[in-house]
Amino acid sequence: MIREWNLLRAVACLSIVFLHSTTFAGPTNYQHMDLFRALLCYATPAFIVLSEIILANRYPDKLPDNFWTKRFKWIYLPFLSFAVIDALVGKHFYPNLDVSQKIFENAVFGLFGGYFVLIIFQFYFLHYLVVRFKISMKVLVPLSIVIMYTHLYFLHGDLPFVQEYRRYLIIPFTAWFAYFTVAFVIGKHYQTIAPMLKKYRWYTFIPLLVSIAFVSNNFQDGLTIVNSRRMDLFPVVLSVSLFILAWGQLVPKFRFINVISNYSFGIYLVHWQVMKFLAPHTTFLDNKMVQIFVLFAGSLIICISFIKLFSLIPAGSYVIGNVKRGRKTVVKRQVAESI
Repeated sequence: MIREWNLLRAVACLSIVFLHSTTFAGPTNYQHMDLFRALLCYATPAFIVLSEIILANRYPDKLPDNFWTKRFKWIYLPFLSFAVIDALVGKHFYPNLDVSQKIFENAVFGLFGGYFVLIIFQFYFLHYLVVRFKISMKVLVPLSIVIMYTHLYFLHGDLPFVQEYRRYLIIPFTAWFAYFTVAFVIGKHYQTIAPMLKKYRWYTFIPLLVSIAFVSNNFQDGLTIVNSRRMDLFPVVLSVSLFILAWGQLVPKFRFINVISNYSFGIYLVHWQVMKFLAPHTTFLDNKMVQIFVLFAGSLIICISFIKLFSLIPAGSYVIGNVKRGRKTVVKRQVAESI
């Protein structure tokens, strides 16, 4: 796997675990913490974007025959497994919870931390349509931006229908459409884009800082929601992703990054449940930042240990995903050492 892809996946994974550590630790008195939490919401969209970048790079013209089988076994089945686990854990904390209904809502509508899997699968289908019918990105990219922002505009509106069904309306691909098209373009042309990002890596600071400043300004003006559907988060996701893809080409290989990257899918699914049990045992810590870091580090260690143990069990990959992926690299860079 290309090292900057590993780095982006690892950073996004660590960001979401840290974000949820702040959620379970509760409010703090630290200035700008809520703004920082809002910015960390880039992580899930970035994770989704990377999945399409890799897909478009590997299969720019046609999906392989075993594509859907592999994704069903190692992505969708773990999603279903944790749809059930989330409901059972919820029953433990809320005895009056209707487990059957919760399992149904989780599995069909993604009403738990694994919702991103349903978005990724919609991206898979969009990818199939694009390569099957050779849809031009020159048309689809601007169209997707208009469609996505229209969806997000109504999603943040006060229409009675939207207010009642908002938690379901975050799942349709139209709420994430522009992420797909931009990621497809980056992935398909990655062999050209990667050396350009590396060469002009210092310039990636500009969109990163501008996009962060834009969110900060909106936050001060009252847009204080903390979720990945913020209308101003799209530039942050793209600028962070390009920044890491540029500078990540210079980062040496670290075992820690590779481990987090390899376990990232499982960590995404497992960490929310781990925090539910771990958080009550950290309330004795008076300092909120200490509690956050204890939650972060403790959850990470427990998740990795759990995933490692489950990977040793036959069919364990159907619960926590495949952590024994091969290391085949598709992109072959031909970049001069001077770049």
